[in-house]
Amino acid sequence: MYDVVALGELLIDFAPIGADDSGYPKLSANPGGAPPNFLAALAKYGAKTALYAKVGDDAFGKLLVKTISDIGIEPSGILIDNTVFTTLAFVTLDASGERSFSFARKPGADTCVSFKELDLSLIDKAKMFHHGTLSLTNEPAKEATQKAVEYAKKSGKLVTFDPNLRESLWNDLNDAKEQMLWGLKAADIVKISDDEVDFLWGKSPEEGADILLDKYDVKLAMVTSGPKGALVKNNKAYALAKCPQVKAVDTTGAGDIFTGSAVSKILRFNKAPETLNAEQLSEIVKFAVSSASLSTQKLGGIPSVPDEKDVIEAMKSL
Repeated sequence: MYDVVALGELLIDFAPIGADDSGYPKLSANPGGAPPNFLAALAKYGAKTALYAKVGDDAFGKLLVKTISDIGIEPSGILIDNTVFTTLAFVTLDASGERSFSFARKPGADTCVSFKELDLSLIDKAKMFHHGTLSLTNEPAKEATQKAVEYAKKSGKLVTFDPNLRESLWNDLNDAKEQMLWGLKAADIVKISDDEVDFLWGKSPEEGADILLDKYDVKLAMVTSGPKGALVKNNKAYALAKCPQVKAVDTTGAGDIFTGSAVSKILRFNKAPETLNAEQLSEIVKFAVSSASLSTQKLGGIPSVPDEKDVIEAMKSL
């Protein structure tokens, strides 16, 4: 049995670690992708997880499969395709560690997974199914994601969703909005950023949480606001938390690690997300913002998930 199965991009993040005399960046290659970053946090905190993804039959693809296995994520859902290259993401960072992305993905292996290739027994054995929007930008991954969500819903699984908007990957931002809203309609638990709330509705984080609960019938809404913190809310209670003070060097994967950390706590409470009380929501959001904040002190997503003891220590400052 698995606690969470996710579908989506498994890729290499190239993060800058300096520049040469001509100004060209020196890059560090790190394993990443939003769904595996999310699962890495869950695995780190004791959950049983599995991943659906596709990589190329190349050096990076083989490294990624090994990494997923080494950190305790079930790799049997990862497909290897010798006709495409493993997807690459090039990250640039500003002075505060905030990142922007350029993708080598025309196509990348992550967009080439089809529904017929998925071993649905992984969903059958899981409590939750998770996805984002990068797998909704191109076919056949778009159809695979939509059908996998439909299958998970019909099988009685909780669906978690992170819109994870990457504007450069969409030919038309109206299509991005359409797919994000489709994901919200099918989701039980949603993690969304303040920027994404603004993109969709032009509203505040608090108003965005209410829209998710009232209009989309989401059971638990989680809205992050970068270094300012986050809120979590259901129809019974809500909680807010500021982030602990850290010196960020790379925010890549922080939102994914927030979500994985929060879901790990939800699993430990072993309660339906809509029944969690204010005290439980407070513990969830404090744990998640602390884990995400600490992760920004290291490069990359998957390698930056902090140890639980360090997260608990950071929570004492909140």
